[in-house]
Amino acid sequence: MQPADLPPRAPLTTPVPGHAAVDSETPLTARSVLASALLGEDPPELPVAHLVHLAGLFGINANRARVALSRMVASGEAASDGAGRYRLAGPLLERSTRQGRSLQGRTRPWDGGWRMVVVTAAASSPEHRAARRRRLTQARYAEQREGVWLRPDNLDVQLTPGDDPDLSVFLGTPSGDPMAMAASLWDLEEWAARAVDLAGRLDRSPTRGPDDLALGFSLSAAVLRHFQSDPLLPVELVPAAWPGPALRQTYRAWDQEYRKVLATWGRSARTT
Repeated sequence: MQPADLPPRAPLTTPVPGHAAVDSETPLTARSVLASALLGEDPPELPVAHLVHLAGLFGINANRARVALSRMVASGEAASDGAGRYRLAGPLLERSTRQGRSLQGRTRPWDGGWRMVVVTAAASSPEHRAARRRRLTQARYAEQREGVWLRPDNLDVQLTPGDDPDLSVFLGTPSGDPMAMAASLWDLEEWAARAVDLAGRLDRSPTRGPDDLALGFSLSAAVLRHFQSDPLLPVELVPAAWPGPALRQTYRAWDQEYRKVLATWGRSARTT
């Protein structure tokens, strides 16, 4: 596990195909609004009246919202209980679980070991390769070179050989500087800069009333998405004053106030 001769570093925030991307700079679709609304709930379910009411904040009429919900059910992304409530299903439900773990940011003490995943299949379809890359990225591995993925062994939830028969998992300790290796695998400066920017936006974002909900909704989705791209490295491998913990603390406090306003506004959906 040598840090030398590494290929160019891939962007840390690689988009995940098929997942909603909601940010204040990103055009919002009915599906992205509805998916993000459900992703923000624990458990991830809401009454249809609330979902339709929420979509209206973004100029999405009730008919478009209901059509989007029907399409999500047809594609296996959501399920209806037949009594007016919708719940995430399939890949979006899996994403909800990952999002919860990302928000917690839980790691365990690091003993200096690394996990290495090697792709052993000689050939596979483009779809299979894309799915494997997505799975490894979601497990917070970074690709050192083609077919070789690494990360420090400091997470309780780990990829196992049984997840993919074309993968072999090894444990080891690199001979070089582990901090330099981490910096070569992830763009930590980029992630940190984005985290500081989002924390500042949370501090400046009001949560006083319904007029603030649309902006806050998009900002919340952007922060949660950024947490999912956090490599969750040991403290020994990140720069000083790493902003991950501070962003999580800021977001939790902001989200608590935002949800109070959202709950009050949501009650109006049941009386209109």
